[in-house]
Amino acid sequence: MAIAVGSIVEGVVTGITNFGAFIELPDKTTGLVHISEVADAYVKDVKDYLKEQDKVRVKVINIDDKGKIGLSIKQANPNYRSQARDRRTSSVSFEDKLSKFLKESEERQQEFKRATESKRGGRGSSRY
Repeated sequence: MAIAVGSIVEGVVTGITNFGAFIELPDKTTGLVHISEVADAYVKDVKDYLKEQDKVRVKVINIDDKGKIGLSIKQANPNYRSQARDRRTSSVSFEDKLSKFLKESEERQQEFKRATESKRGGRGSSRY
């Protein structure tokens, strides 16, 4: 089976680094899943998501001139695009977000004014 960009295959994790995981594909070639392609959520440590000898579904996202294969676990999920779109569309309107921001900003400014007024008249304020 030839590996082509866009194909989804099953592979085995053969190595884990701080920047991603190496996956052995069915044709015995090895590709890399970059840390940014492991999961939809922020991945601080690949070992939180994968361990060696895990079987994973991956999508071939690129093959460079040197034959290096770039893979993605998150794009192999059939619902990947719709999930990403759902996260971008929020149920809260822009106007609601803006009014919340303005209210919180006003509260912070009032707290700051109270704090600076209480500091005035402190050390060195009395003059002879």
